[in-house]
Order: sequence, then structure tokens, then C-alpha cells
Amino acid sequence: MSNCSSKRASGFSLLEMAIAMALGTIVLGAAVQLYSQGVAATWTVTQRAELQQDFRAASNMLTRDLSMAGAGLSNGAAIALPAGTTPVYGCDQAAKCYINGASAAYPKQGTTPYLYGLIPGWKYGPTLNASQGATDVVTVVYSDSTFYLNCYTATVTSSTVVTFTLPSPLTCTLPSGVTAPQNVNDSVVGLAPGDLVLFSFTPNVVAEVTAVSGNVVTFASGDVLNMNSTTAASGNLAHAAGAGTGTRILVITYYLDNTISPPRLMRQVSGHTPMPVAENLAYLQFSYDLFDDATNTPSPDRADGGAGLTPPLLPNQITKINIKHMAMDSTLKGARGGYQGLDLETSVSARNLTYSNGYPQ
Repeated sequence: MSNCSSKRASGFSLLEMAIAMALGTIVLGAAVQLYSQGVAATWTVTQRAELQQDFRAASNMLTRDLSMAGAGLSNGAAIALPAGTTPVYGCDQAAKCYINGASAAYPKQGTTPYLYGLIPGWKYGPTLNASQGATDVVTVVYSDSTFYLNCYTATVTSSTVVTFTLPSPLTCTLPSGVTAPQNVNDSVVGLAPGDLVLFSFTPNVVAEVTAVSGNVVTFASGDVLNMNSTTAASGNLAHAAGAGTGTRILVITYYLDNTISPPRLMRQVSGHTPMPVAENLAYLQFSYDLFDDATNTPSPDRADGGAGLTPPLLPNQITKINIKHMAMDSTLKGARGGYQGLDLETSVSARNLTYSNGYPQ
């Protein structure tokens, strides 16, 4: 007699399989959700880190240049420029101008344009947001301490040519370890077309380099920045005589360029091609604290740099630059969203513009 079981072997039932699949789907969905959240968090952190890195680099460069405004130009410098064809900034050697598609004229006292250590550009820039209005531009001027042009004696040999000679012994003081100044036409740091040179003639003269051949430098009329007018009644090389010294000055302009997307913060030096500092800029706005030495009166937080006061104050009466807004958006916003932004708000002391203790209390 056989003892075999009569119970038939069987697998999962349809109900059991449905329950198992449902539980598996829930577990898998939870795992996918956790993974997706982890990826999103990583992307957000990466976005923030890149934004902060770009923002820090741009703000450091801007604040450093602002702090140097007027250095090497003497306290309260206001250097008369040639009248007639008004000197401008914001253009390069290709005759292309960049400040909202145009050039900007130097401020005037009466009919004479002047170069200052700091030049406000209230609403000179493009409008990125209609509700905010036009952006600002700022220009700082200081001497180039890395090029020892002041060691040479500068002699005007014609109304457009200056010859530089190196005296022996040297009358300048060089940094420790430096035995001689660089050549005038040095390929790395020497003079080049578009550079601006401040000459210590009487009165001081600012001229734009148009050509360099050895130690002979040409400052031809018709230059892009209108600095070399030979027909002007004053302020040009045509009215300079004798010997003096020259110092390369850096006229540095910060502005927003919205001709490409996204908008960029640009930095232009004298008459050279601008270079981008950061992209995704959303706004740029400045104001200025000034002090009237004649009336012993402070005028803080002036967006127009004091030009709207009666009587108007001059750029060399600025004591502090306030960066009201330098706003930057994220460079990684896109299909995932995650919009982020930063806004710099700080103040920079213009220590080389004035030594008056005229800061508002």
C-alpha cells in the first residue's frame, strides 16, 4: 500500500503576487524618491557654491579697485583735460564704445573737462529690469605702481611725440631687488596703444599712447579717447615744454553688458578691450558720501555723486563709495528650477581722494 501524499504542489496565487508587486513598487518608489531628493540637494549645493565663488571673485575685484581710487594722483586730484573735442572713456582701439553702446564724457567744471580719481556714472548703464531702471557705471583712476615709467625723463619733442631717457644715476626709488626699470616698450608691462600717461609738466597733461618705438612714444591727435587734441588751448602736449616725468594711469570702468545673454559685469582699463568679470548680473547701483570742505557739511548717500546739489559738489569731494546693489543670479538655473541669487551691499573708503575727517556720524 502506497504512503504518497495526495496534496498537489502549487506556486503563488494571483492575489499573493499582486500584493508582492504592490509592496515592491512602494519600496522602489521610496528609494527613487530618496535618490531624487539627494540629487536635488547636491545640485542646489553645487549651484550655491558656484554662485558664491563667482560672486566673491567679482566683488573682491570691484572693491579692491574702488579702494585704490585716486592713488598716485595726489590728494584731491582734479586734472584738467583738453577742451574742444571732449575727452571720453569707455572705448577701445577698434573705436568701439561699450557703456550702453556709447562713450561717456569726463565731467566738466565750466567748459573744461577734468579727470578725477573717481567718476560716478549714475544711470549710465543699460536697463535690465524696467521696475529698477537704468544701472550705474563707476570709473576709478589710479597710477600703475608695477611699471616704473617715472624713472625716465620725459621730453616733448613735438606736439605729439615724447622721448623717454633713463638718467644716470637713477633719480627714482625702486623696490628691493629691482636694479633697473622695465623698458618703455617692454612686451609684458611696457607702454602700448590705448594706455594713458600722466605727465608732470606744468600744468599736468594726460595723453593716450597711439604708437611706441623703443623709447619714443607717439600721442597722435585723433586718438580714440580724444586726449591728444593738438588744437586745444590747453591741457595737451602742444602746450608742454621742457622735461618732466610720466606715470601710466589706469582708468578702470565697471559696467554691465546686456548685449549678450546672460548680462555680464565688465571691466575696461583705459583704451583697451573690456574683459568680463562675472556673468548673470541682475543689477548694479552705487551711491556716494561727500563732504563740502567750504561749508563743513557732509552729503551722504548721493546717487548722483553730488552733481544734483546746489551748488554741485565735485567727484574729488567723495569720501566713501556705497555699493547699494551688485546683484547676481545663479548660473545653473534651468529645468530643475532652484533659482538663487546674491546681492552685495557694502561701503568702500576712498582714502586716496580726501583726507578730510568728513564722514557722517
